[in-house]
Order: sequence, then structure tokens, then C-alpha cells
Amino acid sequence: MRLLVPLILAAVSLSVGLPHAVAERPNVVFILSDDHRFDFMSCVESCPEFLQTPNLDRMAKEGARFRNAFVSTSLCSPSRASILTGRYMHHHGVVDNQRPIPEGTQFFPQHLQDAGYTTAFIGKWHMGHDDDGPRPGFDFWASFQGQGQYFDPTLNINGTRQNFNGYTTDVLTDVALDWLQQDRSEEDPFLMYLSYKAVHYPFQPSPRNSQLYQDETIDYPETMANTHRNYRTQPQWVLDRRYSIHGIDHMETGAFDKDPVPDFDELFHNYCETVHGLDENIGRVLQALDEAGEMKNTIVIYMGDNGFHLGEHGFYDKRDAFETSIRVPMLALAPGRIAAGTQIDQLVQNIDIAPTVLDLCGLEATEEMKFDGRSMQPLWRDAASDPPEWRDHILYEYHWEWNFPATPTTLAIRTDRYKYVYYHGDWDRDSFYDLQTDPIERHNLIDVPAYQDQIESLRNQMFEELAASGGLNLPIRIPAGERLDQRKRR
Repeated sequence: MRLLVPLILAAVSLSVGLPHAVAERPNVVFILSDDHRFDFMSCVESCPEFLQTPNLDRMAKEGARFRNAFVSTSLCSPSRASILTGRYMHHHGVVDNQRPIPEGTQFFPQHLQDAGYTTAFIGKWHMGHDDDGPRPGFDFWASFQGQGQYFDPTLNINGTRQNFNGYTTDVLTDVALDWLQQDRSEEDPFLMYLSYKAVHYPFQPSPRNSQLYQDETIDYPETMANTHRNYRTQPQWVLDRRYSIHGIDHMETGAFDKDPVPDFDELFHNYCETVHGLDENIGRVLQALDEAGEMKNTIVIYMGDNGFHLGEHGFYDKRDAFETSIRVPMLALAPGRIAAGTQIDQLVQNIDIAPTVLDLCGLEATEEMKFDGRSMQPLWRDAASDPPEWRDHILYEYHWEWNFPATPTTLAIRTDRYKYVYYHGDWDRDSFYDLQTDPIERHNLIDVPAYQDQIESLRNQMFEELAASGGLNLPIRIPAGERLDQRKRR
């Protein structure tokens, strides 16, 4: 089916060899994955020893790794909207995975189009379950409805649906490489936004990687055990979720009540195998840029749209404000612009992508763009001289979903050491963690007298900032989609 792609692309006047863009206007390749947690890259010390990601490792070795990258909402659609708009969820209005984008929403690729960039979107959009129509801000688009599927996808390519045979991660890369090989003006640089479905649950590796890691020993996280110590100070909802959707004890009883949830070890191994296949395809993109001689004037950015628990706190999912939910991988490769081996420790978020890309491309962020984020370029450009002024905390927001009721509405503020978490609408306790002494967030210090002044200060700061930004107007939506609300008995 690949042979059909160039024919359709040619009709969009985008086609033969990669362009030789002017140095002042770099090409941008933005690669987004789904559910890829921050530490499942072999360049990260805490990565499982058996998992190998040589191409992501290459990006970290030859470019920059952001060691403290976070999302502002750990959920597919809101996070993707934050990346494209540079705005918090309470500003862009995409609050769950069921609804489309509000009319009039501005995406950063539209500004690049206005500046003469050729733009392409390939892959998962997921703002509106049934939408596979034109993607705003993109001259070329090849996408699918909702979550899509791991095998034999149907892609809507500029208005024409095509059926493809094969593994979706491979197919999306095929389409991306075909687009890169098209002929376009040598004066116009490009943005390619490659948005993979992988590694979204349920994890399905390619046939070539199936069972690649099945015999590897899993180092189960300490907070996975159903012990009094793990739940002694946690909010009640944390223990309850263990027995409901996205909980380990909900999973392990599946065989008895015909609940189609996999065995945990199988899920863990499949996740790693799916990450491995993702890494292979990122390598294909890097190789294509190398072979075309375009890497010297191209900036490649990689990140995940949210994290994912693999046993932590008894969970398999995201949504909440624990570290393995809100932290994501973020890498940037730009020879000649970013020094090899750069490590950035400042707190960055998905809302920083839009202003960063515009800054890299020489476009000024205006007040009309209403970005909540800021350009990250000074973090690597000025690091050798004086560290630039930067934020000392991040904000997080998640709104309770009718479809997945096990996780409450969550607001959080996180500094480089402490995290305060507020749960709205639950008769429960809030959370406060010292990430320096307790990085796995086992011990909730919310009731410890010595921390009360600090807790009050962070709580007030969080609510004041959200109130000033309009973030306390919590939306209620008409229920839509399937409701997964079964909770197992303890």
C-alpha cells in the first residue's frame, strides 16, 4: 500500500528529495508517543536493565535530555491539545478523551504556515473520538479516528481513506518517510509532526518483537505490594482504585469473573516490547534525515504525551498526579544548535513545546497566542554562561471522568522537591510528598505537624494561581462513551 502514498502526496504539490532549507529557518521534526513513561529509555539509570532503546539513547547522547519533563494533564486528548496550543487544559477546553476541540482553537503549526513553513501531521490526533478530518495547521495530514489500532490501520490521507496492511507504528513511519522524500521549495522549511499510537494500552508489540522480553525478570516496584505500609498514609481512593479499573487487584482477578484484563507480567513485557518497536521506528526517521543530509539543519524533538504506572501504587494507567503518571521522556537533537550530552534539570512541561518551536523557527510569541508555556531554547543555549531565569514549580490539573470514575478531580503543585495534591469532591485526605527523601511517594506527609506551614503555603499558591488563570471553573460534561466502573471486592 505504500506505493499509493506518493501519488496522493504529489497531488498536494509536496514532492523529490528532502529540501535544503536555509540555516536560519530550521526544519522541525516533532515526534510524539503515547503512554511512554519517562524512565523506560535505556539512557535512564532506573530503566529495566533488559530494555534497549538505542535510537532514543542516541538523541540523548548527541543532543539534550530533559530530566524533569512533565505534562499539565496526564490524559491523551488534553495533553495533546496542550502541546499544540501551548496552553493549560482549563484554557484550551479539551478536558477528556470524548470531545473534539472547541471551535476557534489556535495551534502553533498555523503560525508556522503563516510564516511559510510546509507542515505535515501523521498519526494519532485523538481530539474527538470519531474525527479523522483535516488537522488544523497542516498542509498534509494522514490520520485515523480516535485511538486507532495496532494492526492494519485505515488512514485518512488528505481526505482519501486508505487501508494499510501491517503494524501501525511501521505504517506511520512509512508514510512519514514518503512525505519527507517529496519535492518542495528549497526556500521553505518544514514541520513534520509524527504522532504515534504506540505505546498506548493495550500494549501490542510488532510480530518481530513479540515475546522479545518475555523471559526477563521484572523488578516489581515497592509500592505495588498490597501492604499496610504502602497505604497507611495514602488517601482512601488510592487503595480503592487498586480494586477498580486501572488497578492491579482488578487485573489479577480477571480470569475468575471473565474481565478481559491481561496478566501483569504479560502487560509489562508487552509494554517493553512495544517501546522497543517505537524506538526502531524513531531510528528509521533519524536515519532518513542523516542519509538526506538534512540533520544539520533539522531540530528533532521527542516526547511522550503522558506517563504510565506499571504497578506503582497498585496501578496500571495514568491520570493522577503521582510521578510515574505526570513525568514524560523529552529529548531534543539539533547538531550545531544543542551541544551533545546536554542534560537539563529545570522543570519543563508540554505547554512549553509550542513557544519553543516558534522560537526555534524565528517567530515571536505574541500576546494574542496566549501561551501558558515558554520557550525552552535558553535552557540549552545559555546553560554554559548564566542559567536563565526559569519557573520553580509546575501546576497540574485533571478532571474526574464519568467514563473512568476511579480517579478524582486532581489539582497539584510541584516544586523541585515538594508536591502538594488536592482532591476535589472526595471525602478524603489530600497529599503532600517530599520527593527528595521519598521519591516513590510512599509516605503522605499531609498530617505531619512540621510540614503544615509549607503545605498551607503551597496550597494557597496553587489556588491563587489557578484562580487568577481561570483554572477553578471545573467543567461538567454530558456523559459520553463507555463507562468502566466495576470495582472488585476486597
